[in-house]
Amino acid sequence: MTIDEKVLSQFYNIINTSKQEMFDRIAADRTRHITVVMENVRKDHNASAVLRTCDCFGIQDLHAIEKGQDYTIQREIARGAGNWVDLYSHSTGDNPEMECISELKSKGYKIIATSPHATSTIFDLNITQPMAFVFGTERRGISHVVENEADELVKIPMYGFTESFNVSVSVAIILNTLRSRLEASGLNWKLNHEEQTKVKIGWCTKIVKEGIAVEHEIRKRILEKE
Repeated sequence: MTIDEKVLSQFYNIINTSKQEMFDRIAADRTRHITVVMENVRKDHNASAVLRTCDCFGIQDLHAIEKGQDYTIQREIARGAGNWVDLYSHSTGDNPEMECISELKSKGYKIIATSPHATSTIFDLNITQPMAFVFGTERRGISHVVENEADELVKIPMYGFTESFNVSVSVAIILNTLRSRLEASGLNWKLNHEEQTKVKIGWCTKIVKEGIAVEHEIRKRILEKE
């Protein structure tokens, strides 16, 4: 067993069987093939709804570009999703947009920005490469920095008078569409065993009292024995 597997085993001695079974089942359907990036979302209920949507569609990572605007979560809307989705903040320096984009590109992500003015749609996307979808502010959309740095611009097909969906609705539509396409593909797009183990350890720390300290103590004891 790896050290992480031993750590998880020790946590599973603490939490009940139903939680163990739930963690195993949900982690097996988790993915980082798709990640979501929110750029300066100003409405707390949208930020919370997006976090919840990511959890519902099995998206493990959510990145928040916070240039003078905190990504604030309303518990009654997020419904605990913050415990299960890894939220990364990009708020340092003069250009947090580039910090976020550069980090994701270094990890192999194709940067895809959503814009109602794009010519390609979400159905035209090549889904073989990991994808990071950037969603802009409710009023102005994506910034010029993101638009210039994006590898591809896409839109959601619309058939009415209104130009765009609410941002949280846009996220839900895109994640549903791409998740369905991935399910039907032969791609290896879900978390591997090692990644699942790490994610489950993180979840355990959220439900065990002083979980981070407990994890540190477990790792200390394991290393002392080896």
